[in-house]
Amino acid sequence: QVQLVESGGGLVQPGGSLRLSCVASGFTLDYYAIVWFRQAPGKEREGVSCISHSDGSTYYADSVKGRFTISRDNANNTAYLQMNSLKPEDTAVYYCAAFWAIYATSNCGVTMSRESAMDYWGKGTLVTVSS
Repeated sequence: QVQLVESGGGLVQPGGSLRLSCVASGFTLDYYAIVWFRQAPGKEREGVSCISHSDGSTYYADSVKGRFTISRDNANNTAYLQMNSLKPEDTAVYYCAAFWAIYATSNCGVTMSRESAMDYWGKGTLVTVSS
């Protein structure tokens, strides 16, 4: 099966940290950029961060810049989102997605705004930040 599976969500206190993982199966991530999205209760889904397929260039939404770090390990077909200094407003279902990027002429931050461009989606993992 071709799929992305997220893990690592849970309940954490404000100021705490979590690391989300996204494991791809049925295909290799080598030629795909990776995007993390999130959807908070009552809000639209938004792009959080992305990492390119080749040179490791990254993009972060202003709301998470300086607190979150995206990374990838192509050898293990896995992407990560390290989340530090978590705030209650970070509470959301977090999704990983991948899009074919070998022919891309723009950076992943541009494509991140286009949900229809994603080739594969995970089912999401819930992150709750609360005391």
